[in-house]
Amino acid sequence: MLTRPSLILRAEGGVIFCASLLLYGEAGARWILFVALVLVPDFSMLGYLSGARLGAAVYNVAHTFVAPLLLIGFSVAFKELGLVPYGLIWTAHIGIDRLLGYGLKYPTRFRDTHLQRL
Repeated sequence: MLTRPSLILRAEGGVIFCASLLLYGEAGARWILFVALVLVPDFSMLGYLSGARLGAAVYNVAHTFVAPLLLIGFSVAFKELGLVPYGLIWTAHIGIDRLLGYGLKYPTRFRDTHLQRL
């Protein structure tokens, strides 16, 4: 397994998904909010309506950990803890995507990802 990067990245995604769920539960946030918002990052696929290059860029912005981790970090730093659940929903979404093999997109086709070719 240690010589198969795609398996390592999938395992990483699974751990992030589980940690996000655990922290979400510990935060006492409402699970209905989680269910309602967990697929919101997938609306970024609509960028593909304008072409593969823009589609990949929009999708990748919504599917990297930078924005949700910044949201969580700033939420904690500025004591706006009500925003933490949104960051955790976002990281859970990215984690489950990685676990399932959906990676960041190349500007060629939707199926070309950093994890594999779907």
